[in-house]
Formats: sequence, structure tokens, C-alpha cells
Amino acid sequence: MEAELVDELPTKNGWQYEPKWDGFRGVLENLGGELHLWSRNERPLLRYFPELAALGDQLPPKSALDGEIVIERDGRLEFDLLQMRLHPAASRIERLSGEIPATFVAFDVLLWEGEQVHKLPLEKRRARVEKLPYSISPASEDHKVAQKWLDRLEVAGFDGVIAKRLGLPYLPGSREGVLKVKRHQTADAVVVGVTWSEKNERIASLLLGLFDDAGAIRHVGAASAAARGRRAEIEELVKPLLGPSPKRMPRGEPSRWRRDVELEWSPIKPKLVVEIRYDKWQGERFRHGTRFLRFRPDKDPEQCTFAQVRPRRKRGDPTVSDLLAGSEC
Repeated sequence: MEAELVDELPTKNGWQYEPKWDGFRGVLENLGGELHLWSRNERPLLRYFPELAALGDQLPPKSALDGEIVIERDGRLEFDLLQMRLHPAASRIERLSGEIPATFVAFDVLLWEGEQVHKLPLEKRRARVEKLPYSISPASEDHKVAQKWLDRLEVAGFDGVIAKRLGLPYLPGSREGVLKVKRHQTADAVVVGVTWSEKNERIASLLLGLFDDAGAIRHVGAASAAARGRRAEIEELVKPLLGPSPKRMPRGEPSRWRRDVELEWSPIKPKLVVEIRYDKWQGERFRHGTRFLRFRPDKDPEQCTFAQVRPRRKRGDPTVSDLLAGSEC
């Protein structure tokens, strides 16, 4: 099942809420006596996570589960460590599987010993999930619990909250009855460069920087220059800093500001500050695309630091272990 992104948690007509795990979606199945772990686009994943093969000992033939592959360290999910596992070298995968093992967190039952559980309504499937001998994602029908997850689970590396409508069967590929909510936040960043549109001389996006703890400015993401019809305003302030003949770096050219250049880009001096909206800070970058909101002429570039975006743990905040143990439901 897929999820539709919405701004607020639904409260009417009966919903089940679950934390949105930040990992790789996977279907664990044993259809003919052999364990398989498939990605969302049906690619085999056990090669990259061989430590999960042990889960097959507890999965009967003709059974399949829906869940998430995650890596936890110090009480929080670490997506960057998960990505490190997608490597062609078997020796590297074997070493990492021992050093930073992954976990499969189950949140739905599709088949069980030939029974087509996916045809049952959500609440009956959930009852079956809770009997599984695996790590189980918590779930609640209490809106207050879901709101607490949305407000505080970012510090544990989670990516929001999923809401599933009660009474519905499992609907593969459908967004009917499944919503996801992310906690959008704002930050101030320095414009350190631009990318150019392929078709004309327009600015495609702003490259963003923040100052790290050592006082060095680092590339942390990009924001579209076409957002909300603000391109003219952006170009009016940015183009003068580029000069009449800005130096253009070809696509693919290594850049301290951009790791995966898809368009020609030009650096500029870090003088302009912008306010952007983002939904997740991961490591030392904005995980997903950001949205330009406005310029901040009242702020100095040096005020745009990592400190404003790092989630801060408070006393009583849940960890991954707390959720899997059921102490935060």
C-alpha cells in the first residue's frame, strides 16, 4: 500500500496510527520454503542484509509480511548507515552486517500459511501482527498518542506518522485509506550557488549552505527557484551577485556545494540568507527537497548554523527500543 501526504492527522471516521519508520520498505515472504525479501519495486534485498535471513526460521511456508528494514544506533534510526549497505562488494556487506546489523520491523500480515490475510480489514490484520515473533511497529487508535509521535519522534530519527483507515483490506499500490503526515519546520540558510535551467538562462534552484561547529560553511541541500511563483523575486536579488558572465561548472563536475550535479551550476559569495521549509534533517543535510519561503535581509550569514536544525533530545523522549517494547503507545 502507498500513502498520500497530507498536512494534518485525520481524526474522523476511525483511524489507526503508526510511526513512519525511516528505512527501506520490504516484503518478507516464504512462498515455497525459501525466504525472500523484496523492495517496493520488487528488487531482492537479502543480498544486502544477509543477517535478516535468520527471520526465515520463524516464517512458515506460504506466508508474507509487510514491514521496514531499519538500522538503529544509540536509540535512533540511521538512514545513512542503511544506505551504506547497498554496496556491490560482498565482503563489505558481510562486515557491515556484523558491525551495524539491520532489523526488520513488521507492520502488516499479507499471507499466513496460505491464508489470504490481506483480504481482512485492518483491525483484524493488526491482531495477527501483534502475535508475530518479530519486531513489531507500535500502533494506536488514540489521536493524542499519534500527535505525540509526530511532535517528538524526529529526535529518534523517524519520518512522521502514518494513518490507516480502519475497516479496509490491504490494497496493493493504492493510496486509498492510507495517509502520511510529516512535521514541517523552517530554517535560515545561506545561498552559496545556483543551478541553471537546461532550456534557458533562468535559475533552476538555489544551493544552500550552513555553518558547521568549526565555522566552515557546508552544502546542505537545494531549493527550487520556481517555488510559488517567486522566480522573478529570486533572480532580482541573486543575479547581481553572479555578475554579467557567471562562471558555469558543467554537470557532473565535482563541487564542494553539490555532490550530485544534474544541471550546470555557478557558485556565489555567501551573502544572501533565505528562510526555507524542510521536513527532515539527516546527518549534515536536508534529507528531502526544501521549499523557499522568503529572503531574510535581517539575518547575517554567520547566524545560519547547524545548531538551528539539529533535533534536541528532551527528558522522556522515546527511543527506537522504547517503541518496539511498547512503552510509548
